[in-house]
Formats: sequence, C-alpha cells, structure tokens
Amino acid sequence: MSPPHTQRATPGKEEIALLPPFERLGPDRIALVTTAAQAEQACAELAASTVWGFDTESKPTFVQGEASDGPHVVQLSTLDKAWVFQLHDHGCRALVAQLLARPGTTKAGFGLGDDKKRIEAKLGVVPEGVLELNHVFRQQGYRKDMGVKGAVAVLFNQRFMKSKKAATSNWANAHLTESQLVYAANDAYAAARVYHALGLPAGT
Repeated sequence: MSPPHTQRATPGKEEIALLPPFERLGPDRIALVTTAAQAEQACAELAASTVWGFDTESKPTFVQGEASDGPHVVQLSTLDKAWVFQLHDHGCRALVAQLLARPGTTKAGFGLGDDKKRIEAKLGVVPEGVLELNHVFRQQGYRKDMGVKGAVAVLFNQRFMKSKKAATSNWANAHLTESQLVYAANDAYAAARVYHALGLPAGT
C-alpha cells in the first residue's frame, strides 16, 4: 500500500473509455431470489464464502422531497455467482435481513452509506461487516471516491459498463428484466472482484 500522504489520481472518464470491457457475469451465473425457499438455498451457498460483494437498488424518486421506500433489491456476490434478492416476499426479506446481520462475513461495496440507512429502516437490522471500498482506496492515496468504474480501471485495466437505463429503471417491479438482473448482479460481483484483487484479508 502507498503511504497515506501519496496523492494518486483517480482515472477520468476519457481514460476509462479507452479500456477493454470488464468481463461481467452472464445470466447463467446469476440467481434471482424471490421466495423464502430460494433465499434458504442462497443462504446455504453464500455460507461457503466469508466475503460477499454487496449492493442494493431502489426505485428512483423523481419528485423533490419524495422519500424512497427502498431498497427493493439486495445483491450479494461471490467470485463465482451472484444472487439478486427481491424484497416483496416477507420470508425472503427476513432471510436477507439475517444474511446482512451475519457476523464474520465481509460485505464489500461502493457508496454504501445510503444503502445501510435504508436497510436499517426497511429490514430492521444494522448490516454487520460492511466495508466501504472507497475508504480503502482513500487510504491508498486516491484523492476522491473511486467508485466501481475507477476501481476496475485501476486494478484490472478494464472498463466497467453501467447502463443508465437499467440504473434508473423501476426496481420495485414484481418482474425484473434480464438487463436489470445483469446490472444489479455485476455491481456486487465487481465489488467482490475488487476486494480480492486488493489482497484484503477476510474480516477487514
């Protein structure tokens, strides 16, 4: 790691645009979880890993002052597979709350401040072991928040593509589209990849 006083520049949009694309998870490695039974299976599979990439999605609000009732989707990922949990079903929602409150696992992601607040409000739990990857890069001397795009560029010399259409889509829909699933899953997957590439020990 570089000493904290060393200033390092976060790559800009123009630099990132020239890089080859990041290899994303395809639909065959993404599990949509909508029921308690599916959530139990996901819990069993996730238990094999001590580090999960983590993110959430909420239906966007377009009216000033309108409060979001999100998150509507929670994503967790290992290096092999991602799970996209919808929170409509009470049983599924309860198991997601258990996963996020589970000690001994690192939930790594970018820009998680709002996510944590919304989870506490909606699921009634304080997520345990959450690691804000932007803070790790700040400790390494990067001046501003890295974000997933900057981190993928720095660590893998690749371009992480995010669909604005998917980002601003209705995450509260009962039926998510394939593009929504791929978008959501890969935000968490990229965070897991970044965590491991940084060489951080579990429990960091």
